[in-house]
Amino acid sequence: MDDPLARWRAQLEAWAIPEEILAAAPESPWSFPVGMFRARAERARAGGRQTPSNREAARWLPPGGSVLDVGAGAGAASLPLAGVAGRLVAVDESAAMVEAFLAAAAGAGAHAEGIQGRWPEVAGRVDPADVVVCHHVLYNVADLAPFAAALTDHARHRVVVELTDRHPLVGLAPLWRRFHGLERPSGPTAGDAAACTAMTRMRGLMVFVTRHAPAAPLPRPTGTTMASSAGSSSSISSAQVPTPAIRCRSLAECT
Repeated sequence: MDDPLARWRAQLEAWAIPEEILAAAPESPWSFPVGMFRARAERARAGGRQTPSNREAARWLPPGGSVLDVGAGAGAASLPLAGVAGRLVAVDESAAMVEAFLAAAAGAGAHAEGIQGRWPEVAGRVDPADVVVCHHVLYNVADLAPFAAALTDHARHRVVVELTDRHPLVGLAPLWRRFHGLERPSGPTAGDAAACTAMTRMRGLMVFVTRHAPAAPLPRPTGTTMASSAGSSSSISSAQVPTPAIRCRSLAECT
């Protein structure tokens, strides 16, 4: 399959769980307790040490600027920027997550707004921001092109996406095999996401990829930060640069 976007979709669709297993489950295997996201956001806000993704976002955030956090959970991606930002806006399809974000933002003394809904369906209700952050969301997005395009269209200066090096459920494959006799996919990976975002070169954007270890314990060994830029222009969505390119600090991310 030569199309990176089609390959991405096919790999995510392969994670579908057979209906008979879903029917026997006491609760959805695709959801997580709000408390887990709330605790992660509190650690991110109080931790003091910024991650590479935080630093990249802060580098492009003017004092008093705005941050849009898509798939925000309780705000782990945006709350570390509260000291610089004048406004934080979170989008999440869970009302409970939006409520947790607003409570955390109030605790940080940040001016914040929460929007419940699924991205990019609610993108029309959201104003552009100086910086857009989107952490650990892409593996839930089968149709990556419109999702990423809406992120880009809402960023004046930078889009910073963070995701784990591989799909977070890959490590559970031995358990699926043992208890259900079911083989699980081995992807997609951050490299696949990078291949998809490389297609933004056709829109005149530059994509930068950095690999790094997580700042806090995660069930995966490494993380990947992807930042898209409009070169010397302050508008990602409309800028054109003379020689658009993808630059990777790890060759594995370019494959």
